[in-house]
Amino acid sequence: MLFSRVALLGPPGAGKGTQAKRIVEKLNVVHLSTGDILRDEVARQTDLGETAKGFMDRGELVPDAVIVDMIRGRIAEASSGFLLDGFPRTIVQAEALEKISPLDVVINIDLPRDEVVTRLTARRVCTSCGRIYNLSFRPPADPATCEACGGALIQRDDDTEDVIQNRYDVYQASTAPLIAYYRERGLLRDIDGRVGSDEAFVQISGILEE
Repeated sequence: MLFSRVALLGPPGAGKGTQAKRIVEKLNVVHLSTGDILRDEVARQTDLGETAKGFMDRGELVPDAVIVDMIRGRIAEASSGFLLDGFPRTIVQAEALEKISPLDVVINIDLPRDEVVTRLTARRVCTSCGRIYNLSFRPPADPATCEACGGALIQRDDDTEDVIQNRYDVYQASTAPLIAYYRERGLLRDIDGRVGSDEAFVQISGILEE
Protein backbone atom coordinates (compact mmCIF):
# COMPACT_ATOMS: atom_id res chain seq x y z
CA MET A 1 0.00 0.00 0.00
CA LEU A 2 1.38 3.40 -0.98
CA PHE A 3 1.52 6.29 1.46
CA SER A 4 -0.73 9.17 0.40
CA ARG A 5 -0.05 11.92 2.95
CA VAL A 6 3.56 12.98 2.48
CA ALA A 7 5.71 15.99 3.39
CA LEU A 8 9.01 16.83 1.68
CA LEU A 9 11.90 18.60 3.43
CA GLY A 10 15.31 19.66 2.13
CA PRO A 11 17.62 22.66 1.86
CA PRO A 12 17.82 24.94 -1.21
CA GLY A 13 19.32 23.05 -4.15
CA ALA A 14 18.42 19.59 -2.84
CA GLY A 15 16.19 18.85 -5.82
CA LYS A 16 12.84 19.02 -4.02
CA GLY A 17 11.09 20.39 -7.11
CA THR A 18 12.21 17.49 -9.29
CA GLN A 19 11.32 14.86 -6.68
CA ALA A 20 7.97 16.50 -5.90
CA LYS A 21 6.86 16.10 -9.54
CA ARG A 22 7.87 12.44 -9.55
CA ILE A 23 6.20 11.70 -6.21
CA VAL A 24 2.94 13.35 -7.30
CA GLU A 25 2.91 11.26 -10.50
CA LYS A 26 3.70 8.04 -8.64
CA LEU A 27 1.06 8.50 -5.94
CA ASN A 28 -1.52 10.40 -8.02
CA VAL A 29 -1.91 12.94 -5.24
CA VAL A 30 -2.25 16.73 -5.09
CA HIS A 31 0.95 18.80 -4.92
CA LEU A 32 0.49 21.43 -2.22
CA SER A 33 3.27 24.03 -2.41
CA THR A 34 2.87 26.89 0.05
CA GLY A 35 4.47 29.33 -2.38
CA ASP A 36 2.02 28.39 -5.14
CA ILE A 37 -0.93 28.46 -2.74
CA LEU A 38 0.00 31.90 -1.44
CA ARG A 39 0.33 33.31 -4.96
CA ASP A 40 -3.00 31.75 -5.98
CA GLU A 41 -4.89 33.09 -2.94
CA VAL A 42 -3.45 36.57 -3.51
CA ALA A 43 -4.22 36.48 -7.25
CA ARG A 44 -7.81 35.40 -6.60
CA GLN A 45 -8.14 38.11 -3.93
CA THR A 46 -9.62 35.72 -1.38
CA ASP A 47 -9.97 36.87 2.23
CA LEU A 48 -6.94 34.79 3.17
CA GLY A 49 -5.05 36.11 0.16
CA GLU A 50 -5.79 39.72 1.08
CA THR A 51 -4.66 39.09 4.65
CA ALA A 52 -1.44 37.43 3.47
CA LYS A 53 -0.77 40.20 0.95
CA GLY A 54 -0.86 42.79 3.72
CA PHE A 55 1.97 41.04 5.54
CA MET A 56 3.94 40.42 2.34
CA ASP A 57 3.63 44.05 1.23
CA ARG A 58 5.11 45.12 4.56
CA GLY A 59 7.99 42.68 4.13
CA GLU A 60 6.79 40.56 7.05
CA LEU A 61 6.42 36.79 7.30
CA VAL A 62 2.89 35.54 6.80
CA PRO A 63 1.74 34.28 10.24
CA ASP A 64 1.41 30.57 10.91
CA ALA A 65 -2.36 30.88 11.46
CA VAL A 66 -2.91 32.29 7.96
CA ILE A 67 -0.74 29.65 6.29
CA VAL A 68 -2.45 26.89 8.26
CA ASP A 69 -5.90 28.11 7.20
CA MET A 70 -4.81 28.08 3.55
CA ILE A 71 -3.41 24.55 3.84
CA ARG A 72 -6.51 23.33 5.73
CA GLY A 73 -8.75 24.28 2.82
CA ARG A 74 -6.51 22.63 0.21
CA ILE A 75 -6.14 19.41 2.22
CA ALA A 76 -9.94 19.20 2.56
CA GLU A 77 -10.15 19.19 -1.25
CA ALA A 78 -7.35 16.61 -1.72
CA SER A 79 -9.41 13.42 -1.42
CA SER A 80 -6.77 11.26 -3.11
CA GLY A 81 -3.98 12.43 -0.81
CA PHE A 82 -1.33 15.15 -0.93
CA LEU A 83 2.34 16.02 -1.07
CA LEU A 84 3.30 19.01 1.08
CA ASP A 85 6.20 21.09 -0.22
CA GLY A 86 7.29 24.06 1.91
CA PHE A 87 4.95 23.17 4.76
CA PRO A 88 5.25 22.74 7.65
CA ARG A 89 8.13 25.12 8.31
CA THR A 90 7.74 25.45 12.09
CA ILE A 91 6.77 23.26 15.04
CA VAL A 92 3.59 25.32 15.43
CA GLN A 93 2.64 24.51 11.83
CA ALA A 94 3.51 20.82 12.35
CA GLU A 95 1.30 20.60 15.43
CA ALA A 96 -1.57 22.29 13.59
CA LEU A 97 -1.16 19.90 10.64
CA GLU A 98 -1.35 16.91 12.97
CA LYS A 99 -4.86 18.00 13.95
CA ILE A 100 -5.93 18.64 10.35
CA SER A 101 -4.53 15.48 8.76
CA PRO A 102 -1.70 13.38 10.27
CA LEU A 103 1.13 12.55 7.86
CA ASP A 104 2.11 9.05 6.75
CA VAL A 105 5.77 9.92 6.18
CA VAL A 106 8.18 12.87 6.02
CA ILE A 107 10.99 12.61 3.46
CA ASN A 108 14.09 14.66 4.24
CA ILE A 109 16.49 15.14 1.31
CA ASP A 110 19.77 15.86 3.10
CA LEU A 111 22.44 17.88 1.33
CA PRO A 112 25.55 19.30 3.04
CA ARG A 113 26.40 22.99 2.87
CA ASP A 114 29.33 22.68 0.45
CA GLU A 115 27.23 20.73 -2.05
CA VAL A 116 24.39 23.26 -1.82
CA VAL A 117 26.83 26.09 -2.57
CA THR A 118 28.40 24.18 -5.47
CA ARG A 119 25.05 23.37 -7.06
CA LEU A 120 23.39 26.76 -6.70
CA THR A 121 26.32 28.94 -7.72
CA ALA A 122 26.48 26.88 -10.94
CA ARG A 123 22.75 27.34 -11.69
CA ARG A 124 21.82 29.43 -14.73
CA VAL A 125 18.34 30.50 -15.84
CA CYS A 126 17.14 31.53 -19.30
CA THR A 127 15.79 35.09 -19.32
CA SER A 128 13.35 34.21 -22.13
CA CYS A 129 11.81 30.79 -21.44
CA GLY A 130 12.86 30.18 -17.84
CA ARG A 131 14.65 26.88 -18.52
CA ILE A 132 17.17 26.01 -15.80
CA TYR A 133 20.67 24.67 -16.45
CA ASN A 134 23.56 23.74 -14.17
CA LEU A 135 27.14 24.32 -15.28
CA SER A 136 28.31 21.46 -13.04
CA PHE A 137 26.10 18.55 -14.08
CA ARG A 138 23.65 19.76 -16.77
CA PRO A 139 25.60 22.35 -18.79
CA PRO A 140 24.39 23.92 -22.05
CA ALA A 141 26.68 23.78 -25.09
CA ASP A 142 27.22 27.53 -24.71
CA PRO A 143 27.25 28.66 -21.04
CA ALA A 144 25.71 32.01 -22.04
CA THR A 145 22.92 30.78 -24.36
CA CYS A 146 19.76 28.71 -23.86
CA GLU A 147 19.67 25.62 -26.06
CA ALA A 148 15.86 25.67 -26.13
CA CYS A 149 15.17 29.21 -27.33
CA GLY A 150 18.50 31.02 -27.75
CA GLY A 151 17.81 33.37 -24.85
CA ALA A 152 20.49 34.70 -22.52
CA LEU A 153 21.46 32.63 -19.49
CA ILE A 154 21.98 34.48 -16.21
CA GLN A 155 22.84 33.74 -12.61
CA ARG A 156 19.97 34.77 -10.33
CA ASP A 157 20.72 37.32 -7.61
CA ASP A 158 19.92 34.76 -4.92
CA ASP A 159 22.36 32.20 -6.39
CA THR A 160 25.50 34.04 -5.28
CA GLU A 161 27.60 32.39 -2.57
CA ASP A 162 26.91 34.93 0.21
CA VAL A 163 23.14 34.69 -0.29
CA ILE A 164 23.25 30.89 -0.50
CA GLN A 165 25.25 30.63 2.73
CA ASN A 166 22.64 32.79 4.47
CA ARG A 167 19.74 30.79 3.02
CA TYR A 168 21.35 27.58 4.24
CA ASP A 169 21.80 29.04 7.74
CA VAL A 170 18.14 30.13 7.83
CA TYR A 171 16.98 26.73 6.62
CA GLN A 172 19.06 24.88 9.20
CA ALA A 173 17.87 27.10 12.03
CA SER A 174 14.20 26.77 11.13
CA THR A 175 14.14 23.14 10.01
CA ALA A 176 16.43 21.39 12.51
CA PRO A 177 13.70 21.42 15.21
CA LEU A 178 11.18 20.11 12.65
CA ILE A 179 13.48 17.24 11.65
CA ALA A 180 13.86 16.31 15.32
CA TYR A 181 10.07 16.60 15.82
CA TYR A 182 9.29 14.10 13.05
CA ARG A 183 12.21 11.81 13.89
CA GLU A 184 10.90 11.46 17.45
CA ARG A 185 7.52 10.42 16.02
CA GLY A 186 9.06 7.79 13.75
CA LEU A 187 7.87 9.56 10.59
CA LEU A 188 11.18 10.89 9.20
CA ARG A 189 13.07 9.13 6.41
CA ASP A 190 16.43 10.54 5.27
CA ILE A 191 17.63 10.55 1.66
CA ASP A 192 21.21 11.42 0.67
CA GLY A 193 20.77 14.22 -1.86
CA ARG A 194 24.29 13.70 -3.23
CA VAL A 195 23.38 10.45 -5.02
CA GLY A 196 21.69 12.16 -7.99
CA SER A 197 18.03 12.65 -8.81
CA ASP A 198 17.36 9.21 -10.33
CA GLU A 199 18.90 7.24 -7.46
CA ALA A 200 17.22 9.55 -4.94
CA PHE A 201 13.84 8.76 -6.47
CA VAL A 202 14.56 5.01 -6.34
CA GLN A 203 15.14 5.43 -2.60
CA ILE A 204 12.04 7.61 -2.20
CA SER A 205 9.92 5.07 -4.08
CA GLY A 206 11.06 2.38 -1.67
CA ILE A 207 10.03 4.55 1.27
CA LEU A 208 6.60 5.30 -0.21
CA GLU A 209 5.95 1.57 -0.61
CA GLU A 210 6.89 0.60 2.96
